[in-house]
Formats: sequence, structure tokens, C-alpha cells
Amino acid sequence: MAVRTDRTPLVVVGDALLDRDLTGTADRLAPDAPVPVVQECAERIRPGGAALAAYLAARDGREVTLIAGVGEDPAGLALRELLAPWLKLIPLPLTGTVPEKTRVLAQDRPVVRLDRGGGRVREATDEARDALGCARAVLVSDYGRGAADALRDVLAARPPLVWDPHPRGGPPVPGTRLVTPAEKEAHGFAPSEDRPGGGLRAAALNAAALVRDWRVAAVTVTLGSRGALLSYGEHPLLVPAPAAHHGDSCGAGDRFAATAAAVLADGTLVDEAVEGAVSAATAFVAAGGAAAVPPAGSERALAALPDTDDPGALAARIRAEHGTVVAAGGCFDLLHAGHVGLLQAARRLGDCLVVCVNSDASVRRGKGGGRPVNPLADRVRVLRALACVDAVAVFDEDTPERLLGELRPDVWVKGGDYAGADLPEAGLLKEWGGQAVLLPYLDGRSSTALLARAAEGAR
Repeated sequence: MAVRTDRTPLVVVGDALLDRDLTGTADRLAPDAPVPVVQECAERIRPGGAALAAYLAARDGREVTLIAGVGEDPAGLALRELLAPWLKLIPLPLTGTVPEKTRVLAQDRPVVRLDRGGGRVREATDEARDALGCARAVLVSDYGRGAADALRDVLAARPPLVWDPHPRGGPPVPGTRLVTPAEKEAHGFAPSEDRPGGGLRAAALNAAALVRDWRVAAVTVTLGSRGALLSYGEHPLLVPAPAAHHGDSCGAGDRFAATAAAVLADGTLVDEAVEGAVSAATAFVAAGGAAAVPPAGSERALAALPDTDDPGALAARIRAEHGTVVAAGGCFDLLHAGHVGLLQAARRLGDCLVVCVNSDASVRRGKGGGRPVNPLADRVRVLRALACVDAVAVFDEDTPERLLGELRPDVWVKGGDYAGADLPEAGLLKEWGGQAVLLPYLDGRSSTALLARAAEGAR
């Protein structure tokens, strides 16, 4: 993965897990018990817990250091191997072994989960204290296994940007900028006299109570497919999810926390960080959740992206290094927040993003004689200026199918406003094992609407 030097390095402190998925099919019950028989299981391991949050941040192109309990047991060694190409690991000594969580899935739906390994962090180390003491940005991913507690004095002296809590862990240190409990967690954490029933009002009251009780700057309660509620102590802000996806949500909380911490590290306001985190978590679930994260063990860190204007050369380079090529397409006539959100989410799905943009003639055929407003050269220049865009390719036809056949991306992304229509490129992607996906646009953003408002203003 190419590390972008314009992004603030991130230190993740927390409890690392090793996650394993056994995925197969089930079409009958066992003869000796009313349980499904899952057969032809394929096994896949990946980082879990704090290790997943750190891995996702590293895959975004950020320099990441993970401080977590990782021993020399088989699970610990496997975890070290998965993480080694992507980030720096500062291990903390464990009592016991690295926790392992194994899910058995049939037709991609969980059937049962098996847990083993109850390792807890025994103590902090001087290396961990030094790294944490000079960190510019810190995310605490607390899974209740001792890492945050062992370093609580250092964290209290320099409160982290984001604290992702766990019911079995301790409270965040006072002064933390943003705490990110899930809805049920917030209900359990709230002081008993402040615990209302369920629903949005309950989430708002819980969040406000936790801001006061924990003495933190803000609490955002994640609400799954409903988005997140952000509170500074009163008058909460509801950030709705751009689309509802009911797929595998495993890892969505780690995606949310990693994104919020990364965005805050780069100087963004808390409410903007929460909006970005909601969009990232939504896109993460839409793409398949943790099960769809590219396997770390089959990849190695990619060198810096080549300084080239040749999208084909970039795609070939990423494929040669076992990376994931993502492509997205559109006119991008008047670039707006919906475009930017879509492209940022698309970039997080792989190791490079190639934007396929319509030529001027192609736009005119599709949208009429008054378009595009901005000529091709200007549209390409603006797209190339976005940090999430690695290359821009131009096509003159009505559809990008010829260009896609040349680039052969692993993932093809279209905006959510295509949800009611077919994706003609989907069949083409299948020819080389690629996947077409829909990601949501921000509601109410479109070039056509911008032009209409501008025309109305001129009148």
C-alpha cells in the first residue's frame, strides 16, 4: 500500500483478535440433531478487533502503529504475519493466548460463533509508552482485554482523538475528543438513573449523560443502518446513513472508528468526521463487511504508486503486486459533495482508484447540447486534484465498457442513483472475476440540481 505523506500518522491502542470465517453451504439438517450441516467449508483468517481497525486505516494509505497484546502462540504468530506488510506492531505481553473468534457461515449467513483464547495484556512496555507519548493522533480500540487499562496513565496525559469502548473495558479517559459506543453499549454505559427506554430519544439521552459522566468532548452513538447520533451534551445531531444495507455488519464498528480517527487526525471537525465515518461504514457493509476485506495474508505492502498519467500502467502495476484495482465512472461535470463522498468510499475498497470520465462528446449525447458545463480538460484536472483519485481515464463511447475491458478492474463502482436500473457493466466484470457494486450518493446532490439553482439565482 502506498503511504500518503499528507496524512497524519495514526497510533491504534487496543486488543487484537484473530478472526476466522468457515464459509460453506447448508441444505439439510444433521440426522442426530436439529442443526444445519455446513459442508465444503472454505477457511479464511483476518485481523480482528483493534488489529482490524489498524489494518483498515493502513489500507487507506496511512502510516499506522498498532500497540496491542500479541504473543508467540499460533494465533499470535498468524496475526503478526497478516499485519507485517501493512503497519508497525508494538506487542504488549499477554497472559494467555491471542483471542480467536471463529464464525461458521452457510450461504454467507452466520450459523454459530466459536471463541477461544482468553489472553489479557499483562503490562505496558517502555516502547509502547514512548510511542504513545509522542503520537500525533491516537485511536483506542478497547475490546476489554487490558491494553487500554495498561496504558491509561499515558492516555490520560494525552487524551486520544477517538475511543471505541467495550462493555468489559474501562471508561474512556477524560478529555477524549470522541467516544463511539454502539446503541446497546451506550444504554449499558449510561448511569442507571439516566437510562430511558429504547428509540432515538433514548440514544440522545444516553449520549448526553455519557458526555457528562465521562467528561469527554463528544459521544456518537452508532445506530446501524439508521446512521449515528452525535452529542456534545445537548441538541444532538443525527447523521443518517446514506443507504440501508442489511448485509454482514461484522467489522462495521471498527471501520467507523478508524475512519473517524483518521479524519479527525487530519484536522476535520467532529461532526464532519462522524459524517465521513457513517458513509465509510455504510459502504463497508454494502461491500460485504469484514468478510469482503481483501485478504491480508495473500498481499504484501505495495510500493509508492507510480507517477504516471497512464491508468492502464497503474492498473497493471497494482495487479502485479496482488492489489485490488477499483474503477468508478461518470461525467463529473460539476463536482459536488455527492461525487466526492462516492469517490472516497470507492478508494477505500482497494489499492488504487481509476476514474473513468465521459468525453465532452459523450456527455453531449447523454445529457443534451448544454452539457458539459466544464470541458474535459477542466473536469480531469479537478478529479486528479482529489487525494482519493490515483488516475483518470477518458472514454468517448456512450458507455465505458471498452475502457473497462482494457483496465479490467477488480471492483466497478456506480452511484446509488442507479439503484433502480440495471448495471450493464456487471456482466462484463464477471468475465475476469470482477464485481460491480452500488455505493450511495449523498441525498439531494446532483449537477443538474446545481445548474437549476444557479439558473434560478441568475433570474
